[in-house]
Amino acid sequence: MKKIILLFAFCLSVGNLFAQDADTNKLCTEGDAAMAAKNYPEVVAKYSEYLKLTNYEDASRIFNCAFAAYNAKQYDNAVKFYDMAIQKNYKTNDAYVGKAMSLRNANKAAEFTATVEAGLKADPKNANLEKLLYGYCIKQGQAAQKAGKLEEAEELFKDVLVVGNTQYKGNALYSLGAMYYNAGAKILAAATPIATSDPDKYAAEKKKADAHMAKAKTYLEQAVQLNPADEKSKKILDALNAAK
Repeated sequence: MKKIILLFAFCLSVGNLFAQDADTNKLCTEGDAAMAAKNYPEVVAKYSEYLKLTNYEDASRIFNCAFAAYNAKQYDNAVKFYDMAIQKNYKTNDAYVGKAMSLRNANKAAEFTATVEAGLKADPKNANLEKLLYGYCIKQGQAAQKAGKLEEAEELFKDVLVVGNTQYKGNALYSLGAMYYNAGAKILAAATPIATSDPDKYAAEKKKADAHMAKAKTYLEQAVQLNPADEKSKKILDALNAAK
């Protein structure tokens, strides 16, 4: 009798395994069909369950789940699955790009920048990551500059300097130089009318302007050193040197 009970229990466990396999295969098939139909929320739902049941061993579907989550605007899920793809060394370059785009769209600036830098460390020639970083930092830097947040804009423009693309780096350096030149010129223009009526205040404002101009010169000299044909940077440098 005991043997019969043991045999019955074994049969039940085998039956459960077959049932689980059937469920797993069904989820995978349904996820594949949803991917073909570009029903991205359904892809995420089916693949998430499928991957959980298979202990996240299917690198291809992990990547596809991340891609689907991004397209479904489920950016946290996209980051999670792109991270898994990176850990499995599966389509690493594309995974870094997808993760960075997800973080960008989720407005997670610090994590976005850190991801791009990690991706470029893994592959310094990842042109898509460089393009992403350049586009994001220049746009956000210009917005910060327009709002008068010069230090924030400076950090964003400087983030571009990690790339290898000389055009991107040159544009970032020019943006830095032009920003501080314009800021210094604006301070001087506002202070000039009080040069004789309030010389102490004028001197204080001129000191601020001079500090901005010094920063501008440093960045613009770097831009010209990087690209000797950079006429925009040369023009401002000439104005700075003429003002001495």
